[in-house]
Amino acid sequence: MAGLELRGIRKDYGSTAVLKGIDLSIADGEFVVFVGPSGCGKSTLLRVIAGLETVTAGDIRIDGAEVTRTAASDRGLAMVFQSYALYPHMTVHQNMSFALENMGIAKAEIAARVDRAARMLRLTDYLQRRPAALSGGQRQRVAIGRAIVRDPKIFLFDEPLSNLDAELRVATRKELAALHAEIGGTMIYVTHDQVEAMTLADRIVVLNGGRIEQIGTPLELYNRPANLFVAGFIGSPRMNLLPTELVRGEAAGPAATLGIRPEHVEPCQEAEADLTVRIDLVEQLGGETFLYAAAPNDIPLTIRCDGQSRLVRGDLLPVRFSRDHLHRFDAAGLACRPEPLLARSHS
Repeated sequence: MAGLELRGIRKDYGSTAVLKGIDLSIADGEFVVFVGPSGCGKSTLLRVIAGLETVTAGDIRIDGAEVTRTAASDRGLAMVFQSYALYPHMTVHQNMSFALENMGIAKAEIAARVDRAARMLRLTDYLQRRPAALSGGQRQRVAIGRAIVRDPKIFLFDEPLSNLDAELRVATRKELAALHAEIGGTMIYVTHDQVEAMTLADRIVVLNGGRIEQIGTPLELYNRPANLFVAGFIGSPRMNLLPTELVRGEAAGPAATLGIRPEHVEPCQEAEADLTVRIDLVEQLGGETFLYAAAPNDIPLTIRCDGQSRLVRGDLLPVRFSRDHLHRFDAAGLACRPEPLLARSHS
């Protein structure tokens, strides 16, 4: 396995700049997830690392070696695509062994690698089937197995679970986490899914408009967003963001915008309230309830409550913000000061 260094990476398509100076270091054995809105450059960055796109400027080093102009086939990486990209006329075994055969690896070694990957991914019983006879989750495991057998320096995943239904996504996500724990490989993963990013990553790289907004562990980004973009992007449901003039009393402080997570908005008595909101929608999930409300000026506010609620649409609810969990942002959208971390994560 290997680490990765990116320095000053730019990628232009004609006059359109897609990557605008990316500096990033990924340690050997890390699981790093790229997240960001559509068009932010996350998939382009992955393809640049893979060698499927050439850079306009900058340097790429893998395990200390300069590979900026090295062909994709010579970088020692393995990429798993959203579309699986399996050969439909080949069996699972043939799909997994094909690249190794082209590399001239001995048949006994190929058999050993395929067998190990198949056992790891619970594919042993399907080795003689063709892709058409497999479920979506099984096909994705074959695509992952095809990457494993190559023993790459770095695994690259481009939204590999986006074609799966919700239940399969959860199951395959667990398998990916277990796979990383077992083989200890360096993995770079692109997704738009918040839960995938938060549960899989050692570190998350938040991209926006071709630039890195913030890098950190999942809980660092959740608890200490560096700016309004990260605050609004990380977390589902997203952080509530309100102009300070809407909030009563000392909660506002020297800031242009207050941020508060839904779980830190507390129903209270009118005398203690920072705001009184109107309930627009009650989402009862059994073990928890989400209240979607309107603050003054119809600014949306989401409240997460444990258990079940008797509130209905149209009710007025006084709420208070937990003082230990307030985020404050200045007029430029930057965090005014570090916020307290309730839980510390170790990458």
